[in-house]
Amino acid sequence: TKMKTLLILLLVLLDLGQSLGAFHRVPLRRRQSLRKKLRAQGQLSDFWKSQNIDMVQFTESCTMGQSTNEPLINYLDMEYFGTISIGSPPQNFTVIFDTGSSNLWVPSVYCTSQACKTHPVFHPSQSDTYSEVGTSFSIQYGTGSLTGIIGQDQVSVEGLTVSGQQFGESVKEPGQTFVNAEFDGILGLGYPSLAAGGVTPVFDNMMAQNLLEFPVFSVYMSRDPEGGSGSELTFGGYDPSHFSGSLNWVPVTKQGYWQIALDGIQVGDTLMFCAEGCQAIVDTGTSLITGPPHKIKQLQEAIGATPMDGEYAVDCDSLSNLPNIAFLINGIAYTLSPADYTLQDYVDGMQFCGSGFQGLDIAPPSGPLWILGDVFIRQFYSVFDRGNNQVGLAPAVP
Repeated sequence: TKMKTLLILLLVLLDLGQSLGAFHRVPLRRRQSLRKKLRAQGQLSDFWKSQNIDMVQFTESCTMGQSTNEPLINYLDMEYFGTISIGSPPQNFTVIFDTGSSNLWVPSVYCTSQACKTHPVFHPSQSDTYSEVGTSFSIQYGTGSLTGIIGQDQVSVEGLTVSGQQFGESVKEPGQTFVNAEFDGILGLGYPSLAAGGVTPVFDNMMAQNLLEFPVFSVYMSRDPEGGSGSELTFGGYDPSHFSGSLNWVPVTKQGYWQIALDGIQVGDTLMFCAEGCQAIVDTGTSLITGPPHKIKQLQEAIGATPMDGEYAVDCDSLSNLPNIAFLINGIAYTLSPADYTLQDYVDGMQFCGSGFQGLDIAPPSGPLWILGDVFIRQFYSVFDRGNNQVGLAPAVP
């Protein structure tokens, strides 16, 4: 085959009492033209961008206070991760900031799995501020699992230091799920109800410890698979230079994932799905846009996508003839063009266009759910407002 596996689908068990949450990593193939590693630790200062506080406003027109920007590395338009530190002196890790889960975990020095041999590990004995909680945790994924113990230490995210943060120290990561992952761990940004072991999420502790002027965070994802800068996560505010127009606010319908209601999904001029409404989550931990498999199959057919090596591909020369796809949310159409919902690459000098949609069956009571992952968030700057339990969306500025 001309392609190698890039990512393994992490289907999170959706029983809120037992699992991490909805972190999903959609399986795609790594093309031979994109072998370059984009890990850029030690160069984060190049990504720093100060926010113009005077221009940052709520829709109620009250001026927002200071905020902190966490630069994100764009890995092949499929993963966005940043650096955090745990302990004192600090031990650095790259993590996916995942709105579809609520736990922070990193590999432990006591882990003997192959995945832990390919990533930095946390050394409790080397931190002056560490304390052992000792509670065990277990997270089950569709293609793997994660077990370990809970520890407590200070966690720093781009200048914000959370004290007494409980986090998972993985001691067993069986299989290949995390072996070749470009990130070391996951920092969940979902609601507390998703947190395994009853751990208080990092963002909740940021709010409780008054580290943020406002209880919001926002995400900007660039589109540049060659490692371009500019992607960032802003804690405590949002940056209007990253979007055009005004933010449109959508109520959270269930406080677990960042779950919202869809009024419908339109393919071209046809209202094809969710005519009577359905539920979706805005999830930074999912690469593509997912939906019920039988619905996604119809959608793939509607855009002329055909199966190819475990994924769906479309004819690059026909993009101009493909329909736009609009997600109708709170009375507003969020429209993706064919260029937006396809992933374009080159294989042996030939252009390849992969579909940005993937079938994913999420069973009741949590599902069925559509997941608006990175393919969607790249086009629409997203603000997650815990103070008012709402998501703000606006067209992203490239």
